Amino acid sequence: MTKSEAASKSPSELIDGRIADLGDWRGETLSLLRGLIKEADPEVVEEWKWRGVPTWYHDGMLCTGESYKAIVKVTFAKGAKLDDPAKLFNSSLEGNIRRAIDFHEGDAVNEAAFKALVRAAVDLNQSKA
Repeated sequence: MTKSEAASKSPSELIDGRIADLGDWRGETLSLLRGLIKEADPEVVEEWKWRGVPTWYHDGMLCTGESYKAIVKVTFAKGAKLDDPAKLFNSSLEGNIRRAIDFHEGDAVNEAAFKALVRAAVDLNQSKA
């Protein structure tokens, strides 16, 4: 996709394109996670940042959804401040702000716990708004 083609598309259309372009388990996983984010927060705003990173906002950044060769990584902008009783966070644990979840091919997604993290991120943002 050229720069001008990207500029004429909405962030949601660009994310749709990324999911389609992946064309494998990573696209399926990113699509599932995106759907869960929207279910958890119907008012979420999708953005396309940093030359191709799906990003979700509600009164501030909630999380990003990056795709790599072997993982789909969801990074919560303020994850270190979120309760994670289901222990979903498994990456970027050393920092004092962000936390991430790396999903590998074949990983089951704990949908209820993931949506609870998204809702907690929204609540945190709204408490600071």
